[in-house]
Amino acid sequence: MSNNNTEKKKLNLTTIILVALLLGAVAGVIVHYAVPESSFRDDVLINGIFYVIGNGFIRLMQMLVVPLVFCSLVCGSMAIGDTKRLGKVGVKTIGFYLVTTALAIALALTIGTLFKPGVGLDMSKVQVADVTTQEATSLADTLLNIIPKNPIGALANGDMLPIILFALFVGILLAGRGEKAETVANFFSQFNDLMMDMTMAVMKVAPIGVFCLIAKTFATLGFDAFVPMLKYMGCVLLALAIHGFGVYQILLKLLTGLNPFKFIKKFLPVMAFAFSTATSNATIPLSIETLSKKMGVSKKISSFTIPLGATINMDGTAIMQGVAVCFAAQAFGIQLSAGDYATVIATATLASIGTAGVPGVGLVTLSMVFASVGLPVEAIGIIMGIDRILDMTRTAVNITGDAVCTTIVACQDKLIDKDVFNNDAA
Repeated sequence: MSNNNTEKKKLNLTTIILVALLLGAVAGVIVHYAVPESSFRDDVLINGIFYVIGNGFIRLMQMLVVPLVFCSLVCGSMAIGDTKRLGKVGVKTIGFYLVTTALAIALALTIGTLFKPGVGLDMSKVQVADVTTQEATSLADTLLNIIPKNPIGALANGDMLPIILFALFVGILLAGRGEKAETVANFFSQFNDLMMDMTMAVMKVAPIGVFCLIAKTFATLGFDAFVPMLKYMGCVLLALAIHGFGVYQILLKLLTGLNPFKFIKKFLPVMAFAFSTATSNATIPLSIETLSKKMGVSKKISSFTIPLGATINMDGTAIMQGVAVCFAAQAFGIQLSAGDYATVIATATLASIGTAGVPGVGLVTLSMVFASVGLPVEAIGIIMGIDRILDMTRTAVNITGDAVCTTIVACQDKLIDKDVFNNDAA
């Protein structure tokens, strides 16, 4: 009987998060249009209550990410144990992430070329924001940055790639030592369980956090900022929808034979959560838990592939960058060659590796992509005004890619319980 009650509570929480998301959007629009401009509206409501509670919730999730990812990866690599098997899982996962990222940019460039979002744009009606640029990191430096000079420093700064490498090392060596390292292995295993419990405790306030995050976004932007940019937004959202609900699901069906509709139905609450927080990192605990409880995916796999995906798999961001390149080229009347498009695909794929899974980071790396084909960085300022909504949507696509990859790898390694996946009650 108590199990049924727990299931109902969990089901209710995911439903409440979705409801909070919708109510937050409605509340934000009402505040923007119905509440007169005043110190109460701007300072107390939008930049006070909504800002503090919304960002406070994201900070609570971010607080869990580093210890949870570290312990998950140590336990995951320890459980897989065999370095050959771990190597195979790693190669498959990274290969999948890189191929889907390249596909995502190619799709975005195709849609941007077909629908021409930058043609006929009235520049006078567009809000322009200040731009932060970032220098491109060479492939050699990107690879070197994976190796931590100081693992404690990497943990303190939340540098995910060095954390992942160090955690894998610790897990493999613990597996090799067997019973000799039983005390340390038990510590990581129990600490991992503790972090999962803490995640579930934080998730209880998720609906309030989600409501405030969405309300602040809509209260700040309203609809006025969107109107001149509707064509650009439409292209990005179309590409994201095709990639998230088309490309990923076709790959899932072809490579595992599992039902994509069941996958989407079970993973939808996690996508809604990612949409509201706009951060891949904060979604890691919920993704691992959902894949385990609702889809039967072993935590041996998900505790390795999900944190890795949150760091290197940025398909949604890549899509935005592809459409943004077409948009900027068309708005400023610059012709791009086939070679330029190939450069964009290569640069955006590399830029997505090691990009932090935090809100708004896609715009910073976009400056590198623009610089690679000589597009004016000022164009990013045009996009920035309305990027928050798109950032939320592309985060949902990013984490869906991580989950699809995890399910495919688990299926190929026979580490998935298909009965749980096919059970609608799970």
